[in-house]
Amino acid sequence: MDSTLVSFPELGWSFDVPRVAFNIFGKPIYWYGIIIAAAFLICVLWAMKDSTKYDLVPDTIIDLMLFAAPAAIICARLYYVIFSWSEYVDNPIDILNLRKGGLAVYGGIIGAIITAYFVARYKGIPTMKLFDFAIPYVALGQAIGRWGNFFNQEAFGTNTSLPWGMTSPTINAYLTNKADSIQKTVGITVNPDLPVHPTFLYESIWNLAIFAFLMWMRKRKKFSGEIFCLYFITYSIGRAFIEGLRTDSLMLGNLRVSQFLSILLIIVFGILVVVLRNRAKNAVYEEAETGPSAYANVLKYMEEEQAIENNEQNTEKLQEAENTQDVQEESDESEIKPDSSENSHEEDNNKMTDSQ
Repeated sequence: MDSTLVSFPELGWSFDVPRVAFNIFGKPIYWYGIIIAAAFLICVLWAMKDSTKYDLVPDTIIDLMLFAAPAAIICARLYYVIFSWSEYVDNPIDILNLRKGGLAVYGGIIGAIITAYFVARYKGIPTMKLFDFAIPYVALGQAIGRWGNFFNQEAFGTNTSLPWGMTSPTINAYLTNKADSIQKTVGITVNPDLPVHPTFLYESIWNLAIFAFLMWMRKRKKFSGEIFCLYFITYSIGRAFIEGLRTDSLMLGNLRVSQFLSILLIIVFGILVVVLRNRAKNAVYEEAETGPSAYANVLKYMEEEQAIENNEQNTEKLQEAENTQDVQEESDESEIKPDSSENSHEEDNNKMTDSQ
């Protein structure tokens, strides 16, 4: 079985890490794929359990999963291929081979958000309401999914003397082949024989902390879109730092793509938080001074109309159920009546016989 010996020298740990979990009809099933699938499943089940607490229904989460999962994987792959085209130019068919890894987180997030937007529109759910609810589970999925990088022995960093520095033959071979390229692109000298930062672990822990923070904040949010914005700010802060340690970053010239994008997202969503927070405060002040705005009145009217419509639908369903029950009862009575008439007829015959 395809495996590699992973060592943490300072901790005195060494163990085999298999890439292949098992085979089906001779085809290897990789741990990478299993972990990604498990991440999706855990997040969906957790979101379904929580959905009713936030005025959503589990069916919405299932629909979101059915469309967002393939969209996220496709976009994650495309993002990776675009910035690693030199790996596929001679053999483009390898683009379809996901078993070896090669999914970019930011690409997956873009695909999932676009899908969630259209699902929200189709379901008639406020977009930011769905975003605020769903985004914490994205962080959880990332925390779990990063362990796929561990089994593939990828997404590691530069040399380190920290106790949790790790090494393996796969890492050694990669750094040996890429040492010159790493030096030219990011200006870092690496020694293939020394331990490296387990950056996959750093990001997994960071994402788990983000998940816990967002779940806590979701119950305390001050305005619509706050949790969505906080995810991008917190994740991007961690990613910008961790990306600076990696030796396998997606590059655009001498620029680390994910690091640049992280810094950009911190700025954009930081500004957006300030704007949305001020807008929410102004709306509260305006309502306190002048009463509800025209827009607020329209929203309130729409909500009341929707509530009336829902009540009417529930009443109709209840009436239909009662009518069905009445019909069933009349049917049962009609089946009993012939028996009563027969008994009455027999009694009349008996009386005539007695009289004779």
